[in-house]
Amino acid sequence: MINHIIGKLLQGRYQIVQSLGAGVFGQTYIALDADYPENPKCVVKQIKVNSFESGYLDRLRLLFLTETETLKLLGSHQQIPEFIACFEENKRFYLVQEYIEGHGLTAELPINHEWGCLWNEREVVDFLVDVLDILEFVHSQGVIHCDIKPENLIRRAADGKLVLIDFGSIQSIDFGIGAELPIYRIPVTSLGYIPPEQFIGETQPNSDIYALGMIAIQALTGLEPLQLKTDPYNNEIAWRSLNTPVNDYLAAVLSQMIRYNYQDRFQSATEVLRILKQMIWETETSEISAPDEPLYLETKVKNDNCQNSASGKLSPLFTGVKIGLAANSLLMGFGVYSLINTSPAHSETETLYQATKEYQTGDLQEAIALVKSIPSHSNVYPEAQAKIEEWQQEWQIAAQQYQIAITAFHESRWSDTLAAAHQVPDILYWQSKTDRLVKQAYINIEAQTEDLLGKAYESANIKDFSTALQYLRQIPQESSAGAIVQEKLAEYDRKRQIRAAYFFNKAYNQASIGDFDRAVKLLRNIPKDTLVYAEAQVKLNEYSRKQRLLAEHQKVASTKITNSFIPKNSDNRIQYLQGVNYLQEVNIR
Repeated sequence: MINHIIGKLLQGRYQIVQSLGAGVFGQTYIALDADYPENPKCVVKQIKVNSFESGYLDRLRLLFLTETETLKLLGSHQQIPEFIACFEENKRFYLVQEYIEGHGLTAELPINHEWGCLWNEREVVDFLVDVLDILEFVHSQGVIHCDIKPENLIRRAADGKLVLIDFGSIQSIDFGIGAELPIYRIPVTSLGYIPPEQFIGETQPNSDIYALGMIAIQALTGLEPLQLKTDPYNNEIAWRSLNTPVNDYLAAVLSQMIRYNYQDRFQSATEVLRILKQMIWETETSEISAPDEPLYLETKVKNDNCQNSASGKLSPLFTGVKIGLAANSLLMGFGVYSLINTSPAHSETETLYQATKEYQTGDLQEAIALVKSIPSHSNVYPEAQAKIEEWQQEWQIAAQQYQIAITAFHESRWSDTLAAAHQVPDILYWQSKTDRLVKQAYINIEAQTEDLLGKAYESANIKDFSTALQYLRQIPQESSAGAIVQEKLAEYDRKRQIRAAYFFNKAYNQASIGDFDRAVKLLRNIPKDTLVYAEAQVKLNEYSRKQRLLAEHQKVASTKITNSFIPKNSDNRIQYLQGVNYLQEVNIR
């Protein structure tokens, strides 16, 4: 039963709302995080426990804590979900990670030639480079994903980047070193992507490369891995017999990614990346073109009839470029490496690529040193020299903006934190440092928004709309409550205008009956930035003057001395009559 946990609140914080499915290593759910405003979604993975015997649980607990440390490190990559928490509850072990809004790569792949569009070469290469960059980082941390498949690659809605999810690094908890992977325990969606060695407990880093190659071939052919035939003599996938319109250069790379024997495959993601990027570089710089190449025409016709949902790019990347050289290299038995190694600029290109990696990961000095090692006669020398100045300038800007962001964060100026972070250049090292500031700033903004909205509502309830507006205007523009804030700003301003007009008319009515004290108090309640404020100030000055004059004659008016008690020619009679006449004059006005 997998639904018994739906609705439960784990750790008093994570409310399980939906099942995402079961895998080899456990069950995955979507949960709401009750500790934050808006209850953001997160992913909770319940690790499968095979026994509740105390000794087994102790070993499992130790391995679980060890593996979660690795997951924390993996989560620092921008294309891997961030690690949030891990905990044990009722002898069950749970992982909590960031929820990625988007869609699975399955939605972009062609299925059985009946749904979706076949990818062209450029789309396949872009896809491979994107995911290999992630795998290069993952493998560098001593982790093998073990379940690369379309469902575990999410196209992030926010930026269109691919995100690798559902790490199987906890495999050692369930299987131990050298344990076999029974086929009945593998999800159906994983079959076909898992290489042979993984079934006998000899999983290698390039097991992930095999799975990635199978996805690329599916994109090109429209056939799922289990639909592809195997050569009975050598057990290799016979995908080239389908006459798929792809040049020999790329085909050689894909074929080597999915070799049956893992020792015959590429040994690392870095190797594949190097070759693919060299292919791209050679294609962009080569002057060789073959517009009348039959392969080009076939690929173009096939792609012109179908707009790919993955990217919409229709022009092939490698068509007609060095096909003969690639074919000759393959026939000679050297594979794709022989072609790459014949390039005289390869070492310099690789050096520049390695320098870029050092720069992105935070070692500016090493990056510059590598660039300076490129000889002046190299084709990439001009570009390399330009990189030095560019990197130094960008690095200085990044360091300055990061410091501004840090200062603003410590001073609780969340909007300034975000503004500075957004000015940081696209350098992985600095982006990773600012990402956490940005996430926490958004969290703090939401908490601040909730507090200010509450105060605004309280002020509005007692009809103090001016104060309510002040609170609303303090809410940062980056808040997710922006629509509500704008709505309330308009509503409270309208009510404030109405209330100001009411005070103004009420004050006029009070003044007309001679109650200037009340009229002045009402006018003083009219706030600035209202339509009647200017006129109210004029009336306030007028009514205040009349209020003072009345006060000066208050003594005369209050004595109520009648004419009969005052001698006709006395000075007191004259003063009394002057006071009566003034009161009559003021009331008439």
